[in-house]
Amino acid sequence: MSKHSQFVVLLSACAAFVVALDASTAAGAEQSVAKQDPKYVGAKTCKSCHVEQYSTWQPSHHSWAMRKANLDNVLGDFDDAVFDHHGLRTRFFTKDGKYFVETDGPEGRLEAFEIKYTVGVAPLQQYLVELEGGRLQALDVVWDVTTKRWFNLYPDQDLKAGNGLHWTGPYKNWNARCGVCHSTDYRKAYEPRTKTYKTTWSDINVACEACHGPGEAHVHWAKDKEGYEGDKFRGVGADGLIATFEAADAEKEIQICATCHSRRQAVSPNSPPIGAPFDDHYRLALLRPGLYHADGQILDEVYVHGSFLQSKMYAKGVRCTNCHEPHSGTLRAEGNGVCTQCHSPAGNADFASLKPRDYDSSSHHFHEPGTEGAQCVSCHMPARNYMVVDPRRDHSFRVPRPDLTQAIGTPNACTGCHDDKPASWATEEIKKRYPEGRIATPHFATLFHQARSQAGGGKIVKELMDLALNTEQPAIVRATALDLLRGRVSGDSLKRIKPLSGDKSSIVRGAAAALADGAPRNDRVAHAIPFLRDKSRAVRLTAIPQVLDATRSDLRQYDLQAIASVMQEHQRALMANADFPETQMSIAGLALVLRNLPAAEKALRTAVAMDPQLGDAWLLLARVQMQARRPREAKATLRSAIAKLGGSAVLYQSLGNVLAVLRDVEGAERALKDALRLAPNDANIFLDLAALYSRALRPDDAIDQLEQLLKATPDHPQALELLALNQLAAGKLVDARDTVRRLMRRYPSYRLNRRLAPLRNLPQ
Repeated sequence: MSKHSQFVVLLSACAAFVVALDASTAAGAEQSVAKQDPKYVGAKTCKSCHVEQYSTWQPSHHSWAMRKANLDNVLGDFDDAVFDHHGLRTRFFTKDGKYFVETDGPEGRLEAFEIKYTVGVAPLQQYLVELEGGRLQALDVVWDVTTKRWFNLYPDQDLKAGNGLHWTGPYKNWNARCGVCHSTDYRKAYEPRTKTYKTTWSDINVACEACHGPGEAHVHWAKDKEGYEGDKFRGVGADGLIATFEAADAEKEIQICATCHSRRQAVSPNSPPIGAPFDDHYRLALLRPGLYHADGQILDEVYVHGSFLQSKMYAKGVRCTNCHEPHSGTLRAEGNGVCTQCHSPAGNADFASLKPRDYDSSSHHFHEPGTEGAQCVSCHMPARNYMVVDPRRDHSFRVPRPDLTQAIGTPNACTGCHDDKPASWATEEIKKRYPEGRIATPHFATLFHQARSQAGGGKIVKELMDLALNTEQPAIVRATALDLLRGRVSGDSLKRIKPLSGDKSSIVRGAAAALADGAPRNDRVAHAIPFLRDKSRAVRLTAIPQVLDATRSDLRQYDLQAIASVMQEHQRALMANADFPETQMSIAGLALVLRNLPAAEKALRTAVAMDPQLGDAWLLLARVQMQARRPREAKATLRSAIAKLGGSAVLYQSLGNVLAVLRDVEGAERALKDALRLAPNDANIFLDLAALYSRALRPDDAIDQLEQLLKATPDHPQALELLALNQLAAGKLVDARDTVRRLMRRYPSYRLNRRLAPLRNLPQ
């Protein structure tokens, strides 16, 4: 068998996966079933020896992460309380000692649902309802613990049943989206064929073993230290625990915390093994628009880790428990006392590079002692509200930069408080007080802002490349620079960043692996191959989609083996999140690369069933049906999409083109005019409508559309060519000749339609 044939066989095997969608593929690889693996024993077992730690943990947010809905745990008003939102009346009541909510259900009708679980303790508490198939769904109406009121998490939205964002929809599904961070030893157990869950956990909340690992071996050790047989258990230390927190290894602790306290994409469905590398189970979200401001400040809810990675504190070895007591979750001290553990005249021997000085004084913060402005966090950790009432602090520990506010519009702590003053005022005040400070010093924010705005051309590419290669910068910043380069790189650029395949940061390596998106296939495959052998699973999974369309027959044997191995990991990662509509889109994309139209269609149908508002899935489904030469089904798909989503230009345009294939000229014309009404400046819709008229032998109507388009875009080449063709069909030879000459003057190398070529020599 030739190497090319082997590769074809490999991809055929991959194609079989997307047809089968067999959940059993994922189950075996996600958990090691060796008999020596220690088992989870539950927090109550730990309590017998660790009384102080248990009692400290009991009232913590981790302990309240999820609990059964009973008298001890429900904080909300269920005394026949009513909450109205956009005309929907939601009622909370009790019956036979159980808690219930009456609200709109999956079918849009008012129904009563039993509250199964509570989530959280402050500043709000959420409630979970169990629907058919083991689906736990989070209500949008929640209890404000501080002000004792019901409120809606999305006050401006009027979400109806059938919308993916409705409380009964896939994006509010606890099993898929939340449970792994709110319980211990979480096992999602989703069955794609039946679309059901059999979710389990060892402790319902975030308990001892969520951080320390399964305790069976430790219990054996505690009961009989002399006779303890540590060799019976896999991966444990001398005391029987898997996770140990050494003073010299801050990163291990940080990664354990980051598994939940980060914005990330999971590549496995269950709680990862305690102490496993973060990047073997998650792909961290970079500093992307919508998540972070251009300077890295928090925008959406990103859960701390991505912010902390930007900080000098992280770079110097500060860990979570330097500031947070691990069992209670509370701060180590009150007010500025947390910061003055290190930032003080005495300093801290563990962080010798920090200059000892008095930071907690008016000479530093220029505010009245004891006021809000004198708090370190007010300037260096500004808070942003999420879930309406829940303020979260930015953990990048940055200095205020009002000059960046002036330059690119990012927020700053100064005018966040002094909201009656402009950023220019704050800039001048900081300059006066800190003449040697950072005002006007270079910051990646300006570069990211330009790149996000698609400005700067080739200069931006070089500057982003320089930033990505600058190892003095935080890894997440360098990785984001690479992310912003996607779609802009050339073969030379790929060569320049080739050394990053060996970068010490998996975040950087992952971003480098993705950089070849859009590059010519041979360049892209050659770039991706080294990343398929990366030690990090997240990096390997980023690289694999870039080689799936490879057809080269000269791939080395170990490359074939690497592709086969990582493809299996890719399959398992897709199966891990098969209950996500967006994952079904990825499965469809994989199937299309492998030219498996039935598998693509199956995944897309699943995606739109999960989330009928997923417009891209409807469009792609219709395109697949057209590719399979089933235009009538494509027409039905697009009509369903319009009924579910309402009219959009792209849906009407697609419908018009399908109807044109079906020779329904009147229907196609109507649909394309609807599209043009919604997107009056879209050149492609003008062209499609003109082409319809041209095929229907209505050249004058086509000419009218094309002349309208050319008023807005005078040099549009396809419009000029189509105009000339219709002028020719209408017998307007001189007009057609002039249009052809206009086209060829503007685009001398344009490949002209053979019917128009003779017009170039038509005399005046």
